[in-house]
Amino acid sequence: MAAKQEIYDASSIKTLEGLDPVRRRPGMYTNTVDPNHIIQEVIDNGADECLSGYADTIRVTIHADQSVSVEDNGRGIPVDQHPVKKRPAIEVILTTLHAGGKFEGKSYSFSGGLHGVGVSVTNALSTRLEATVKRGGAQWSIAFESGYLASELVRDDVKVGQKNTGTKVRMWPDPKYFDTPKINRKGLEHLLRSKAVLLPGTHVHLEVEGADGNIEKIEWHYEDGLKDHLSDLIGDKETACPIYVDRRFYEPETNGGEFTEGEGAEWALTWATEGSGVGESYVNLIPTVNGGTHLNGFRTAITESIRVFAEQHNLLPRAVKLSPEDVWQKACYLLSTRIQEPQFQGQTKERLSSREAARLVGAMFKDPFDLWLNEHVEEGKAIAQLAIRAAAERLKQGKKAQIKAQGSLGTLPGKLADCKERNYELNELFLVEGDSAGGSAKQARNRATQAILPLRGKILNTFEASKDVVLTCEATHNIVVSIGVDPHKPDAEVDLSGLRYGKIIIMTDADVDGAHIKALLAGFFYTHYRRLVEAGHIFVAEPPLYRADVPAHGKYKQRRTVYCLDDRELTVARDKAVAEGVNPEKIKVQRFKGLGEMNAPQLYETTMNPDTRRVMPLFVEPGCEEETKAIFLKCLGKKEAQARREWIERDGNMADADI
Repeated sequence: MAAKQEIYDASSIKTLEGLDPVRRRPGMYTNTVDPNHIIQEVIDNGADECLSGYADTIRVTIHADQSVSVEDNGRGIPVDQHPVKKRPAIEVILTTLHAGGKFEGKSYSFSGGLHGVGVSVTNALSTRLEATVKRGGAQWSIAFESGYLASELVRDDVKVGQKNTGTKVRMWPDPKYFDTPKINRKGLEHLLRSKAVLLPGTHVHLEVEGADGNIEKIEWHYEDGLKDHLSDLIGDKETACPIYVDRRFYEPETNGGEFTEGEGAEWALTWATEGSGVGESYVNLIPTVNGGTHLNGFRTAITESIRVFAEQHNLLPRAVKLSPEDVWQKACYLLSTRIQEPQFQGQTKERLSSREAARLVGAMFKDPFDLWLNEHVEEGKAIAQLAIRAAAERLKQGKKAQIKAQGSLGTLPGKLADCKERNYELNELFLVEGDSAGGSAKQARNRATQAILPLRGKILNTFEASKDVVLTCEATHNIVVSIGVDPHKPDAEVDLSGLRYGKIIIMTDADVDGAHIKALLAGFFYTHYRRLVEAGHIFVAEPPLYRADVPAHGKYKQRRTVYCLDDRELTVARDKAVAEGVNPEKIKVQRFKGLGEMNAPQLYETTMNPDTRRVMPLFVEPGCEEETKAIFLKCLGKKEAQARREWIERDGNMADADI
């Protein structure tokens, strides 16, 4: 019997206009736990004005009706007609995704991002938003409801001086888009305090209106706040040395023009003698709670400096080599990085992915820190001894947890290029598609901590297979033996003490076959190694599909290489270069058909280097267990073959597949 044919013609194609995509999928654009992030988007705009030197005051008010207003004394959002949209610029900014003044770098040298969706998302997810602008000696007002224009832009009958400028935005967050409509007061205060810390001389105010009419007022103002802020984070912890505070920003005339003038970093740094360290990182005042390439570069530079210092002063015992984790685990830090055109993973901007940031921060930090260590030798020795004790403990634990390469699981596979480090927490196992890519990965890897296991062809679909069947397939058998954990025991009894790698990273080609292998491996770990998934040990690498070589132009004195994850990123890179005056015909694009086409340095930089790679954790989102299982059944279930075929026939046209 033929499958039912549904009508599929031009009328089936739906488009989401204006801010509809935000309202349909708010989680793609903001953090929906509470309204704090859409408030932060407006605060960030005021902070960008302060960062660029046009404002020195930010005032936030939580009103009694739980609306929030944010006011700054910057230049004021433009209110003149947009040359293309033929609408007031402020209306375009508040109702159009990817519209803003930060794309070309003319209005802002440094800002929190280039997405251009921030304040428009705030508008989309608010029941009402009112904006007032003081600019050019006049005051203007405009209002929106649920993202739609409610009151046209009008000039108020208010006299203001030419120098009295700024923007005030009041928003009423829509409760239906958030897990809780309540504003996280503690989180908001922390954000505002951090803005004052990172913007020396700026006055940041918070006012909270009570139901009884009383107003609680808090003000933050620092001339040099990094040290004080880090001291608050450290609390009562004893430290090995005084807090080291410094800042370095790039000057092309003395540094060869490698980066852009004004790019650089400032930091506060010390080490706790007991317990673990604490820290925060920022990019253009945006808190990067999940770190990123700037923090990786900071950590790498610190490790190298401490390692060299320890060697110069003969502090290292025989056979002890310091790892980044040894040096970093007790570090207490604040890192504020300033870079042009930062790239973040996701609109919530919680992790920086700009590859050049690692090199920038390392270049700015290392020489001053080396000098500081050699000027403070006793403090340097105290820091080094903390790292040496951590390394000794790591080696001790490594000897206790003997590598379980023998026994019931069998001997290690011959294809496995193992690493030397014995502490599994530092080790990484890459499951690489194909022998060719495996060869490049073996050349590119850090032999101390990175192991490579090439997988030839597609593994067996083990999603519903018995655990005995797993060992009959050569590929899955090799994975089991390499990992060192027996999958035969029930999940509740699985012993992870034999785990040989802290991170197991699936690394496949960025094509259809690679996606299929990725799905098969995800099903394998979901079924047979759920404990590893839940413990956060499984990751998926995101290799680039394209390499774009852009000729020297403008601020870029040399030809540069931009790696793009997919077609969307390639389009953005091209459009950006063309907007900067590059002839599009001179942009050379290479499409990687597979990992094997990359040479070892390219593969390491894009996919294996912890400082610059992109890897995503494999996990089951809380509350989505049934949905996750249903997806796996649809894609890999043996009894679902007919339903899967009908699904592909019905919705296959929606797939973005390059076959």
